Amino acid sequence: MIITKKFVNDLSYEIVGAAIEVNKYLGPGLLESVYEKCLIKELEIRGLKTTAQKQIENNYKGIKLNTELRSDIIVEDLIIVENKAVEKIIDIYKAQLLTYLKLLNLPKGLLINFNTTNITKDLVPLVTERFALLPDY
Repeated sequence: MIITKKFVNDLSYEIVGAAIEVNKYLGPGLLESVYEKCLIKELEIRGLKTTAQKQIENNYKGIKLNTELRSDIIVEDLIIVENKAVEKIIDIYKAQLLTYLKLLNLPKGLLINFNTTNITKDLVPLVTERFALLPDY
């Protein structure tokens, strides 16, 4: 299978739909870890492959270091989903996701805040150079 921008964007759409379903069912106000487990289950129900809490290796000056960096969820080895349950998305969360995307060399990330009544209002999609290099279709 050839990975295209359309495929990645369609996958993002499916992930957001799953997040909306979780948020609709649970509502705001819970811990991030609760939303993460429920989102993983919802993605699996939809037939998507997920990896939770993947350790992110850091290459510092050519030296591989095991650090405490972990991505929340990786879907189909293409999209990082960083979950938050916060009052407001701030720039450092976006920077964190971009760094994870670069370290893992993935094309797209979704920053999802579950502490809301409207997931799409606070949703932050981010793409990398790898996404830009993908064919459109």
